[in-house]
Parts: sequence; C-alpha cells; structure tokens
Amino acid sequence: MTGENRHALRFVMFTILIDAMGFGLIMPVLPRLLMRVGSLSLDQAIGVSTWMGLLMALAAFFSAPILGNLSDAFGRRRVLLIALAGMAAHYAVLAFAGSIAMVAFGRVLTGVFGGSYGPAQAAVADITAPEDRAKNFGMVSAAFGVGFIAGPALGGMLTQFGDTAPFWVALALATANCIYGLTMFPETLKPEHRRPFSLARANPFGAWRAAKASPGMRRIAFALLFWQVASLVYPLTWSFWGIAQLGWSDRMIGLSLAAVGIVIALSQTFITGPAVRRLGERSAAQLGMVGAGLGFLGYAFCTSTVLAFVLLAAVALQSLVQPSLMALLSRRATAETQGEVQGLAAMVMGLGSIIAPLMLVEPMAYFTSSRAPVYFPGAPFLIAAIVVALAWLVLKTTPKRGEAVESG
Repeated sequence: MTGENRHALRFVMFTILIDAMGFGLIMPVLPRLLMRVGSLSLDQAIGVSTWMGLLMALAAFFSAPILGNLSDAFGRRRVLLIALAGMAAHYAVLAFAGSIAMVAFGRVLTGVFGGSYGPAQAAVADITAPEDRAKNFGMVSAAFGVGFIAGPALGGMLTQFGDTAPFWVALALATANCIYGLTMFPETLKPEHRRPFSLARANPFGAWRAAKASPGMRRIAFALLFWQVASLVYPLTWSFWGIAQLGWSDRMIGLSLAAVGIVIALSQTFITGPAVRRLGERSAAQLGMVGAGLGFLGYAFCTSTVLAFVLLAAVALQSLVQPSLMALLSRRATAETQGEVQGLAAMVMGLGSIIAPLMLVEPMAYFTSSRAPVYFPGAPFLIAAIVVALAWLVLKTTPKRGEAVESG
C-alpha cells in the first residue's frame, strides 16, 4: 500500500473513530435528556425514541444512496467532508436542544449526514485488493469499537458538567475531524473510474435495481438487512434496558458501553482477519451470527450486572458479521460501482434502521409500561435472536461467487 493510500485508510479509520465517539458520547444521556426536555416517564421516553429513530432512519434511507452515487461521480473526498460538516451541525443542534422537536431535528440530521459510512467504505475498497477487504473493513470496524470504548465512558463522566456537555465535546471532535480531512485526506477514486451522476440510480430503489446485475448480491443485501435490524438492539435499547432491567445510572451505562467497545475493538483486531482467512467470509459471518443470537437470548433474560458483562463474549463473535458481509458485497462490485454498492449497503442498513425501532423499541416501551401483562424489558433481545436466525438462513442459501476460499 502506498503512502497516500495509507493516509486515506488512516483518515477513514479516524473518521469512523470520531463518529463512534460522538455517537457514544450522547448515548448515556439521551434517555434522560428526552425525559427532561419532554417531562416524560421512562416508558414514554422509550416510545418517543422509537419515532425519533424512525425519522432518523428514513432520512438515512434516502440520503445514503445519494451520497454513494455522488461519491462515484465526484470522488470520495468532497462527499465525505460535506457529510462530516453536517454531523458537526447535528451535534450543535443537540447541544442547544430545549424541546422534543429540537432533539428530533438533530436526529434527522444524523440520518441525512450519517451516510458518510458508505463513501468511507468505498474509499477503503478503492485502495484495497479484494482479498484484503475483509481485513481492512475489520480495521474500520475496530476503529468504531475503539470509539465506542472512549465515547460512552467519557459521556457518562461528562454528565457531571451538565446534560449538554457530551454534545459540546462531540461537536469539537467532529469539527477536528473535518479539519483533519481537509488537510490530510487524498482522493481515492481515480478519474477514469468515475461515472456520471444519475438520479435514477441515486435513490434507494434504483440502487436495489442495480444489485440485480450481480448474482447473489440481493440475497447478501437481505442478510445484511436482517443483521442490521437485529444488531441495532444494542444502540437502540441498551441504555433504556440498563435502566429498566438492572437500574443502572448514566455512569454505569457509559462504562458498560465502553466494555462493549473494548470487546469489539479487540475482536476486530485479533479475531476477524484470522477467522476470515481460515473460514472464508461466508462461514465467518455465519459463526458471528450464531454467537450474536446466543448473546441476544442471554440479554433477554439477564438479571444481574455480572452476567451482563459475561455475555459480552458473544459480542466478540458478533464482530465477524458486518466486515464479512461488506466484503461479500464488495466482491460483487466493479471499480466503477464500488460507491453505488456501498450506497446500496448503506441503504439496506438504513432500511433496517427504519424497521428496527418498530420491531425492537416499541415492544420494549409496551413491556415496560403498566399496560403490559408482564414486565419484560428483555423483549427486544428475544426478537433480535429470531431476526438474526433469519439472517443466518438467508446467507446459508446464497449462491457463492468469487468468495475467499477456505484455507488450512
């Protein structure tokens, strides 16, 4: 890898790291922020977060393929920098939020500009040989894990300075990332590999039609969709689950999320690459899904903080899934369509983010309210276990084409 490519990979990893830190910073305080600005009870705040998550996901669903196609037409650099500036604006909105409407607006901005993940992944594909993509996608996911270590722990500690302190720190990090990108990130898409922007292809349904050109791509996209729905049980419900199931404080929520980040970072660094080389991308993803399903079942019925931390072992295997699925998709793309395919992946993940709040958060709101026949905060984890089983089945029956072969 050339020095310029190393700069590009380093910037992408740093971008994901900062995004994860910013996201993690606000997670411990978001439940009580909603309760404060809206004068809501816990189950009401969970219900409001369902619809905020839905709005955010709808915004991401429509913006992700546009950003992916724009990056194919004009290059990764300018698209990523615009998206990063938008994320900085989102944190500013949340820092000043004094009402439910302002918080909702901030979450919509998250959806619109959070599509930077697709062009970032496309930049990695631009500079990486096909056989190394799972490893480099794993490094990007490891950066997310490291951000998840620092973000929630720091967010929990910052609450002593006020509810909005984490948002101001997240804003500073996002701004620093923009400056870093302006000065250090080189363009990764060669001019000869660019193609004209097409509005017909830059929409969720156009991206879905484009996937038909490669055998098996739609089935992998379905597997990614099911996986996205299931895996979102953590970011969507963990903070609420910690309060409702185990009575955690903001600080304890932050520490638990930091522990999740440690596990993800270590597993992506030391497990993903060797596992993919030995098992192949498909089998590695399936193994990760099995581990995730067992973890979901454990959290559904978990009644102690000690057990909650023990179950993080399942998260280590779960870390195999997304890098392997992204590599499987990337192998089915050409140099000219990497951005579009990564936009397809982002679109599928956005669709999963639309479905997930209704499938996971809404049942949690019901089973923590006085209307429920039984108090069961673990309901979303039980649903996630069923959905990940569907993802495993879809991937198992997907035709093979150009995948990494098993070795030794």
